[in-house]
Amino acid sequence: MQTISDLRIFRQTLVVLLAAGFAVVVWQLTDILLLLAAGMLVAFIFWLFAHFLQTKLRVPFPVALTLAMILPITILSLVFWAFGAMLAHQFAILFEQLPDAFTFAENWLNTTSIGQEITARAAALMPDGGRVVDIVQAIIGGLGTIITSLIVVLIAGVYLAAQPRLYGSGILSLIPPGARAKTVSTVGAVMTAMSQWLKAQAVSMLFVGISTSIALSLIGIPAAPAIGLMAGICEFVPYLGVVVVAIPTIILGFSISLETGIWTIIALLVIQQVEGNIILPLVQSSITELPPALTIFSLITFGVLLGPMGVILAVPLTVVCLTLVKALVPYDKAAIQAMDTTTGPGQPGA
Repeated sequence: MQTISDLRIFRQTLVVLLAAGFAVVVWQLTDILLLLAAGMLVAFIFWLFAHFLQTKLRVPFPVALTLAMILPITILSLVFWAFGAMLAHQFAILFEQLPDAFTFAENWLNTTSIGQEITARAAALMPDGGRVVDIVQAIIGGLGTIITSLIVVLIAGVYLAAQPRLYGSGILSLIPPGARAKTVSTVGAVMTAMSQWLKAQAVSMLFVGISTSIALSLIGIPAAPAIGLMAGICEFVPYLGVVVVAIPTIILGFSISLETGIWTIIALLVIQQVEGNIILPLVQSSITELPPALTIFSLITFGVLLGPMGVILAVPLTVVCLTLVKALVPYDKAAIQAMDTTTGPGQPGA
């Protein structure tokens, strides 16, 4: 009996050590796994667009996939060829106006004691000249890594989108036969959720970009098309993208006049409220609805653990995780429906 007990303890210890070693290996390969996740997201976008073209044009899938990769590049090239000079001029105006806008904001804050406290704390947080040089050098040095990662993601996306069945059947062969049907249905649910989320994000990004450009142009903000373009792109990352664009835009508005700054705040608030309460509910299914609190905490968690790439991929990864939980974790539908019908919004269980 003692020998059997010792053997069991040895096996359990070995399992724990293997699990810990596997966790360490996965953590060391985090960057590669993130690139793989980004490549899979790009592949799914290509595949989704190719499937749409195949349905509408009735062409073979290889032709549709080729068009799905060529058309976006062609359209972007035409846009930059037609409006590239104007956008470059708009960005030049924006970068020229922003330093004066920040100086104006600093002078305005210094007129009050609270503002002076804010500027003092902000100045204490600002790095010194040597630190700024180090940051700039690090960014320039990291450009090569960023470009290389982008190329790897695009190439991986193309290969994954071109032969999804090859990679899918290879992974499915590793699954026990009894669990393959459940695996296929779960993957189908994830693909449906991601498809709905991508469509919703595309509509949201388009709406935010166009409406921001028009609204800021009417208000009189310089470089409004450039700001609208950045707002549309940044909308891929909910909440964080809004803050990144809103802060310099509002400061730029107040540097022109108090009235312009107030109208800028109103315009950005209205756009975000319309986008969040009207546009998204119309295009987003309940399967891909993400509670705002969950979205915010996922951005913070992935950002702290995985860095900037984690922030970019936080929401799609959250959609995947939420779909997996719904598909794999059983729950009592009758109990949930009973709770919804018996619990009012003002009662403790609501």
